[in-house]
Amino acid sequence: MSARRALLLAALLPMLAVAACNSPAAPDPAPDSTGEAAMINPVVHFEIPVTDMDRAAAFYEAVLGHPLTRENVDGYEMAFFPRADGRFGASGALAKGDVYRPSHDGPVIYFDVPDIDAVLARATARGAKVLYPRKDIGAAGFVAEFEDSEGNRIALSQPKD
Repeated sequence: MSARRALLLAALLPMLAVAACNSPAAPDPAPDSTGEAAMINPVVHFEIPVTDMDRAAAFYEAVLGHPLTRENVDGYEMAFFPRADGRFGASGALAKGDVYRPSHDGPVIYFDVPDIDAVLARATARGAKVLYPRKDIGAAGFVAEFEDSEGNRIALSQPKD
């Protein structure tokens, strides 16, 4: 881990700890088949690499309809998605800096949306490319993927009505 990434993580950990303390207490997870406690929703934060923060923030605000909050964390430009403590799911940020490189490779982040077709229409209107068109995946709903304004592969998930 680079020294800068370690410093960034050190800066984010207090925020995440406060958020965790403010979340409602969850029951202890039941043991899995190995006798170990099972993890439930272990992801608490993600970062999407960007090269142009103004362009990327405008893209995500227009496509997803959520305002982003900009901050500078340890010399890195960040634009945070909203976070609702005590609610299902994780939140994260757009991140610009020397350790952040947009790519189709690596982890894929899924945004839960009420209407994949509407989100894909807004994304393509802003120059995004559809990488995987809307697909019915049975009881789990629908999924799709697009390339964002920075060249990242981003996924969408829509529950069935």
